[in-house]
Amino acid sequence: MYDEGWLPAAALASANELCLFFRSSTSPLLFLATLALGLQGPLATQYLWDRLGAERGYSGPNATSPAGCGNGSAGDEPLRQEVEALVSHWNLCINLGGFFVGLFSVTLFGPWSDSVGRRPALVLPAVGMAVQAAVYLLVMYLQLHVAYFLLGRILSGLLGDYNLILASCFAYVADTSDQRTRTFRVAVLEACLGVAGMLASIGGGQWRKVQGYINPFWLVLAASLAAALYAAFCLQESVKQRKPAKLLTLSHYRAVYRLYAAPEHPSSRWKLALYSLAFFLLVTVHFGTKDLFVLYELGSPLCWAAELIGYGSAATYLAYLSSLGGLRLLQLCLRDTWVAEIGLISNISGLVVISLATTTPQMFTGYGILFLSMAATPVIRSKLSKLVSETEQGALFASVACVEGLCSLVATGVFNSLYPASLHFMRGFPFLFGAIILLIPAAVIGWIEIWDLNHDYNHFSDASLSPADGSSAS
Repeated sequence: MYDEGWLPAAALASANELCLFFRSSTSPLLFLATLALGLQGPLATQYLWDRLGAERGYSGPNATSPAGCGNGSAGDEPLRQEVEALVSHWNLCINLGGFFVGLFSVTLFGPWSDSVGRRPALVLPAVGMAVQAAVYLLVMYLQLHVAYFLLGRILSGLLGDYNLILASCFAYVADTSDQRTRTFRVAVLEACLGVAGMLASIGGGQWRKVQGYINPFWLVLAASLAAALYAAFCLQESVKQRKPAKLLTLSHYRAVYRLYAAPEHPSSRWKLALYSLAFFLLVTVHFGTKDLFVLYELGSPLCWAAELIGYGSAATYLAYLSSLGGLRLLQLCLRDTWVAEIGLISNISGLVVISLATTTPQMFTGYGILFLSMAATPVIRSKLSKLVSETEQGALFASVACVEGLCSLVATGVFNSLYPASLHFMRGFPFLFGAIILLIPAAVIGWIEIWDLNHDYNHFSDASLSPADGSSAS
């Protein structure tokens, strides 16, 4: 006879493990924040299209039916291009304003979290995202001018925005992992971005089609508030030795500066700089092309409706999951650097196909080729983290978030300006441009790995020869 008391004991053990997971993992928080962002991004762009198009008497491809795109008269084409350019320019202004403010707030809160803990640096940006969603809802309810979108974006940027959530989550992982497992732990965290983004993209497109914009933005507000509550009341602090620290002081910016100006090891300085350059170029292309996917799909000759736009956005997020599986398998036989190189090849090839796509099957073929495109970013984050000490993780990921903020700034300025300028000769030119740019980080990452291998080989050779030299001398 078995002990009947094992059932309650097993259930209690499972409940304890589940409780421990939620108290020591930032995955649920990142999932909620990404769900909010994934709903907000494409829907805000489509809302701008509808509002600005309606103000100019154009009900084009972002309406419930894409008839205005493919079946409209030739005289509608100049008006469609005008609306497309206006939406692109408003996206430019909104993203520039928000990320420029966030560029400074993230580098303030990140080093501050090394002293006071990660939880405050997770609560504040989640609250900021909730404030932004509330402002967007007011714009929709009261039919305010779309310039108020910029106000909401700036308010969110003052509290760190989504970039601070990313930085704090990755710093949390660095606090709670060893160097051997860090790359995969970072990749798991990035896979949460894919799951949440995919659900938001599929659900957002269908939901907007049935009920419009307001109800999905209520979910954005609820998810942002849930993320803030999770960080405040459920998450366990990962910084072991906390101490009070002033927030508004230049010492936090100096902590970020010291990472690059006076590292512990001399070789770390140029490696940090080169890996940061590779990360900057990679994420700039990612942000820039991601911002343009919706506009590219709305316009002729694709003329996608809201449903297809949702599936397309889901396909981009699916790359996070496929990249996680590919990274795990490739790590069994390859070093992390070569896994990143394969990911970059996938990214370059997919962007080239998308730049030439004129039909829906071709567009989804490009998305399919991007299946390993997100394998490079966790490798670079992990390598950056391993170059600094345990007490500098917050400052490091604040600098990485600063780079991400700069990426968004540059990507928004370059790609959103390049897109309307290239409409008359090649609509997909920004994607081709991004593919060419990605050749630089591929060369940088490969060169650092080869240098490290040669350096380790020479160091090993010198160490093996030194005892023989000593014996012969005696």
